[in-house]
Amino acid sequence: MKYKLEWNYKTGKNEKIQFTSDWISTDLAIQAGEELEKLGKASDIYFYDEVGTSWILKELKKLVTEIEDDPHEITVYFDGGFQKETNTAGLGVVIFFKQGKKKYRIRANEMFNEMETNNEAEYAAFYYALTILEELGVHHLPCEFKGDSQVVLKQLEGEWPCYEDVLNAWLDRIEEKIKSLSLTPKYTPIPRNDNKEADKLATQALEGKEIFAKTQII
Repeated sequence: MKYKLEWNYKTGKNEKIQFTSDWISTDLAIQAGEELEKLGKASDIYFYDEVGTSWILKELKKLVTEIEDDPHEITVYFDGGFQKETNTAGLGVVIFFKQGKKKYRIRANEMFNEMETNNEAEYAAFYYALTILEELGVHHLPCEFKGDSQVVLKQLEGEWPCYEDVLNAWLDRIEEKIKSLSLTPKYTPIPRNDNKEADKLATQALEGKEIFAKTQII
């Protein structure tokens, strides 16, 4: 989670000048807030998260303590592979997140039958990622979703229309899941070369190689 600070600077003439920071990490935001308080020249210090909720320093520090053991700062890579001959899809997902002070990566894949197109496989991969987030206990958080399918990401963002009934059904399922988890999604299209790990997992699923691994990033 990133935060933006707003505070008033107190001048010697009892005038106030308002300042706003850039988006910064949780730890840096707390450090900055503590230093502003120590200087004694700042008042009305507020922290705004990425979904628009505001906090004072004491509330933010309490929040961080409460969620320290929950997954946060989540980035999801997804990809779907499709075999037209068998109408089979391979779903690949890579999830990066923090838990406590540690960073983790989950690599997972799954085979899915009765697919009709490659775009449907991409949607299925996205939904598969959401089910993993749900199992991790992720909720009420911003999440960034990265993939090389502009069709899926632009349609989810509402920038491109979707005219196919099958894909609209996946859209509805995804939007319902995102709503039930109270996630704030950010959709980021990336080049295929930047999505190699999820692509490889999708290919391995089509080859019958099932993978689910959680590793700590040192």
